[in-house]
Amino acid sequence: MAKPSHATWGGRFTAGPAELMLQFSESVSFDRRLAPFDIAGSKAHAAMLAHVGLITAKERDAIHAGLDAVLAEIVAGKFAWDVKLEDVHMNIEQALGRRTPAAAKLHTARSRNDQVATDMRLFFKHAGGVLREKILGAERALLAVASANRDVLIPGYTHLQRAQPVYLAHHLFAWLEMLDRDRARLADVIAHANWCPLGSGAIAGTTLPIDREFTAKALGFVDAKGRAQVTQNSMDAVADRDLFVEFAAACALFGVHLSRVAEDLILWSSTEFKFVELSDAFCTGSSLMPQKKNPDSCELLRGKSARLQGNLHTLLTLTKGLPLTYNRDLQEDKPPVFDSFDQSALCADVLAGTLAGLTVNRERCAAAVNDPALLATDLADYLVLKGVPFRDAHHAVGAVVRLAEKHAVALDHLPTEEVGKIHPAFGADWIEVFDLKRALARRTGTGMPGPAQVAGQFVRWKKILR
Repeated sequence: MAKPSHATWGGRFTAGPAELMLQFSESVSFDRRLAPFDIAGSKAHAAMLAHVGLITAKERDAIHAGLDAVLAEIVAGKFAWDVKLEDVHMNIEQALGRRTPAAAKLHTARSRNDQVATDMRLFFKHAGGVLREKILGAERALLAVASANRDVLIPGYTHLQRAQPVYLAHHLFAWLEMLDRDRARLADVIAHANWCPLGSGAIAGTTLPIDREFTAKALGFVDAKGRAQVTQNSMDAVADRDLFVEFAAACALFGVHLSRVAEDLILWSSTEFKFVELSDAFCTGSSLMPQKKNPDSCELLRGKSARLQGNLHTLLTLTKGLPLTYNRDLQEDKPPVFDSFDQSALCADVLAGTLAGLTVNRERCAAAVNDPALLATDLADYLVLKGVPFRDAHHAVGAVVRLAEKHAVALDHLPTEEVGKIHPAFGADWIEVFDLKRALARRTGTGMPGPAQVAGQFVRWKKILR
């Protein structure tokens, strides 16, 4: 049975919503985490109202003091959230009203539509900064592993088959490239969030003489020169959810990168590879098999990737068919965003912890990279330098590989006279190709895994991640 109206919009209604509808429509259970941003926005709005003469300085000060008291109560965990008040905005406004009558003037010239849009933009600026720092921590842990093992060589893989030799550091730097792009994407989200929608009202602004630029500056929505940045279309300002999608997409792609890193670590820590040993602190055992050491942190990082992608898909589906401007569907935009933030932050910390406890098995790496087949392409290059067209060289080396397989010997153990029969360009010096140090030293181009290039990348990454 419907109860008497309690809501701020209740003047239009003769009865309040049913209990079931209250339960169905409340958002305070998840949007309460916006309280610090909501209060910051309200303080800036009150300051602006006083600035343009819509409220007095005394009323502004009373509102500010009341909001500070409410925030202190929230931070202390003593605030009583009421689902009947629907959301974080109304809970705070009602609590403020119990402290000062000036609270009744706070909502002048604003709507919950532009209020929540402002809250979320402040949230995205905060969340993007937090994630960038946490990813930076993981990158630094990764650089530490590379620095401690800068002389280690491993096979590089394509199709999960041994391909060519690379420095372990070169492989780890590939992960760094991925993670640094994630940080760059989050910087873009922060830049896109740095436009103030407050003053857009519900859809068409207000007839009252507000100063949007004043509010924008008070909340830090400014460019590099300190100039206010305010949204330029009141309808788009309250309907736009691009930031939600962009943030979730940045988190989802970060999750994909985490998953790829985790997959490599899972393979490398297996008995079949044993290139690395993961810390006990980030592994678990089996309830049945006492010998097991399971790479749980990596498997969960791989699993979280699906969750982050799901959050992105939720937001895309949620917004794809909505007419302008605000629709109540958009209340559902926050849980996936909050979850993406929480899980991404946790994953970045777990990756950093996993890497910090990782040790490299140098002997297993050396044994694996000692496979002469890894230098088959170098052997083709040897023929190219003697004037053989690459396609012919590739075919000739393929024949050499087939011959080695036929005789069950390593490539570099074939007799020179037998190799010479395959192609006359093979000379007595063909065997020098299988010197690993020589092979790596010849990789001198930008972005290649040669020792000079890898040394340069150490300098570059230390500068980027300092």
